[in-house]
Amino acid sequence: MKTNIGVIFIFLSILSLLFGVLWGSIASFQFVFPNFFNAVPFFKTRPLHVSFVVSWIFLSAIGGIYYYLTTHFKTPLFSRKMAVAHAWVFTITGTLISLCYLSGKFGGREYWEFPVILAIPVFVSWLMFGINYFKTIVRVSGTWPVYLWMWATGICFFLFTFSESYLWLLPYFKNNIVRDLTVQWKAYGAMVGSWNMLVYGTAIFVMEKVKGDTRMAHSKLAFLMFFLGLANLMFGWAHHLYIVPTAPWIRYLSYAISMTELLIFAKIIWNWRKDLSGARKRFYFIPYRFLVASNLWIFLNLTLALIISVPAVNIFKHGTHITVAHAMGSAIGINTMILLSSVLFIVGEVSGYRFSVIQKKTINAGFWITNISLFFFCLFLIFAGVEKGILVIENQLSFQAIMAKINPWLISFAIAGLGIFSGLVMVTTYPLLAIVYYLKNKTKPQPYEVDFIPTPN
Repeated sequence: MKTNIGVIFIFLSILSLLFGVLWGSIASFQFVFPNFFNAVPFFKTRPLHVSFVVSWIFLSAIGGIYYYLTTHFKTPLFSRKMAVAHAWVFTITGTLISLCYLSGKFGGREYWEFPVILAIPVFVSWLMFGINYFKTIVRVSGTWPVYLWMWATGICFFLFTFSESYLWLLPYFKNNIVRDLTVQWKAYGAMVGSWNMLVYGTAIFVMEKVKGDTRMAHSKLAFLMFFLGLANLMFGWAHHLYIVPTAPWIRYLSYAISMTELLIFAKIIWNWRKDLSGARKRFYFIPYRFLVASNLWIFLNLTLALIISVPAVNIFKHGTHITVAHAMGSAIGINTMILLSSVLFIVGEVSGYRFSVIQKKTINAGFWITNISLFFFCLFLIFAGVEKGILVIENQLSFQAIMAKINPWLISFAIAGLGIFSGLVMVTTYPLLAIVYYLKNKTKPQPYEVDFIPTPN
């Protein structure tokens, strides 16, 4: 029996997640205590943290897509060899990027701080993924569910925004700071929207399978939310540019588009009230509880996003730790919760490894530790950001004086980060062992219920 290529990506994704939160924990303490772990200084640990976390998001989403296409759609990949090559290119390139960071070799910007030459294999790997995806789904007959469209959109827009993020290499952009900042921040804002399409499409797929209701993914409401998300991907990025002297209409359009998120916000509240009894009934089902957690984090993070999209508030928050809180709430609270749900769903389907009661309790404890720690993690960052914004704009203190005043919040945030790391280790250790067992033994898939559903209380 051939190993499902999607499982390989899931295995790599869990490793990336663990390395990502490890480097993030180290970096958070280095930010407060500069002499902490001098072997790998902060200017190296930060990009290592970012790269591994972004890799976790991409690898787990891609692994899920490969797996779901070949198992639930019963459609063989257009080219399994191309998928294997994709995995190798991604792994080798990621290893080279890590080695560059550790050796102090940089050359890019923000998410892509590695030497520019390594952007080529990254682009090629996504091109292979895109070709394989589209050549595969054209064989799917009938009306396509919304998540197939979301995955397609995410792939296309990633290729576009990734290319756009390197326009700074051209003199036309590089020699004009306003033009450079505008395009750079636009590219990264839209890029986040592209991977959100992959993640949210995955969420809808898993929810469909958990509920056993295929109507949701074909409903008019699902496609309305898809097009609303697409509009935000294409135009909602400009709230990052309020402080850049760009054309006013860009800011007005962005603000109007970002406020349409209120519709999603209202829908979340409505569904939360409507499905509360259903959530209680299914909460013992481990993948489902991660989806419930992501729904709560969407609620919290969208509240923060709507607040900081208001221009008067944006002035105070820009460049403060509130931005970090928003990013971490999205990356861990929303994306990671959804993707862990998908990972656990896949591991349960393919693995013959049977979790004991203690192991299930460990995963459950890790779930609660991660979410509670993340809540305080973001809360401490918000407190630090609010105080910093006030001290900068109203009190006009020096940077050194400001950092001294907010230092207690930053120490608290670093400690909460250790809680996130511990919780995620508890959640992922046994699924990682289950995948290793599957890869080693190639056992016939066992019923999902055997491995992952504890007895309801």
